Amino acid sequence: MDYSSTYRLAQDIRDSEEYKTYHELKEQVMAEETTAALVKEYRKLQMTIQMSAMSGKAADEEDMQRFSGISSLLFSKPEVSRFLLSEMQLQQALADIFKIVTEAADLDIAVPGVEG
Repeated sequence: MDYSSTYRLAQDIRDSEEYKTYHELKEQVMAEETTAALVKEYRKLQMTIQMSAMSGKAADEEDMQRFSGISSLLFSKPEVSRFLLSEMQLQQALADIFKIVTEAADLDIAVPGVEG
C-alpha cells in the first residue's frame, strides 16, 4: 500500500483552520498552569463518565458533581470555552475522516458520536 496520500491528508489536517485554531488556543490556555490542570482533570472525568455510560453503569455521583463544577468554571472563561469547542470541532472532523476511511475499507467500526 502506498502511504503518500495519507501523508498528504496529514498535511491537509495540519493546514486546516480547525487544526490551526485549536493549536493557537491550546498554547494560550495551557500556558496558565491552573487552567491546564483543570483541563486535564476535566478530560479525565469526562473519560471516566463516558466509560461508565458505555459499560451501561451509572457514573459515580461525586465524579458527576466534580465534572459539572469544573465544566462550569472552564466554560465561564471565554478563551477556555473557545479552546474546548475548537477541540470538539477538530475531533469531529477527525471522526468524519475515520468514518470515510473505514467505509472505504468496508470495515464496520462504530465511532461514538458519528452517525453511520
